[in-house]
Amino acid sequence: MIAAVEGTAHAKFNLFLRVLAREADGFHGLETLFCLVSLSDTLRAERTDDGGVSLKVSGADCGPPEQNLAVRATEMVLAATGRKFGIRLTLAKRIPVRSGLGGGSSDAAVALLAANRLAGDVIPKHELLQFAARLGSDVPFFVSGGPLALAWGHGERMLRLPPLPAAPALLLVPSRGVATPEAYAMVDAARQGIGKRGAVAFEPGALASWGSIARLAGNDFESALFGRHAELKQAFVALAGTHPLLCRMTGSGSSLFAVYRTGADRKDARMMLGSKHGALHQVETLAIEPAGPEAVA
Repeated sequence: MIAAVEGTAHAKFNLFLRVLAREADGFHGLETLFCLVSLSDTLRAERTDDGGVSLKVSGADCGPPEQNLAVRATEMVLAATGRKFGIRLTLAKRIPVRSGLGGGSSDAAVALLAANRLAGDVIPKHELLQFAARLGSDVPFFVSGGPLALAWGHGERMLRLPPLPAAPALLLVPSRGVATPEAYAMVDAARQGIGKRGAVAFEPGALASWGSIARLAGNDFESALFGRHAELKQAFVALAGTHPLLCRMTGSGSSLFAVYRTGADRKDARMMLGSKHGALHQVETLAIEPAGPEAVA
């Protein structure tokens, strides 16, 4: 019987993101291309005898434990497996919160996989994906494990794609964070009177290279947020001015990223930017599927 497992929860970039019509349930449909990156949190899950779930977090303020997605994910697995034991979660945060990088969703995905591992992997993958869809639109991608995927609907409909070549990237995290509900409200306000936006079809090969992806439409949150927060637009213009292959906002913001041809190009860009527009992180896009949670002593 495995007593403890530990997993790496990677962040993601949205290489493009389209916000579709608001649906009857109040949620918006999405169309997005997810890409895993090297920046990550670490989650440890240990069996306990009390039948409950506890959480200890270092590195960031993640709010009340009962509202944490990793806790909710763990509770789902325990409930589905008869609550025969409890789980103590220890989370080391390195992914900035409220940044559009999917840190909370990635933590939840690793929690699902880790709790299931402690339970003997009794829940099949397709059921874990159903749990993931109930937790949030990013969580199914992280559970799938693939480094690149096209997703639509509420994230539950997904097509894994051959990974892009690993590439150096810069992540720019402005001091201003943006809450997801606030970002969606800005998009809705900007679209009043325009009508509903539907999904689009992609030509074969349009998602096969950095160059072809760079030619696609960007992130629908950009224009809405840039119109309200001038400092975010200034940060984006500065980052785009470093001549990357691709420059976008990720998720609902406020983090921005740029992908470069070489590490030398990224180094030059970092020197150009300095710290004026926010914290800079060097990351890499992933071209291989990361390992799942592993047993630890």
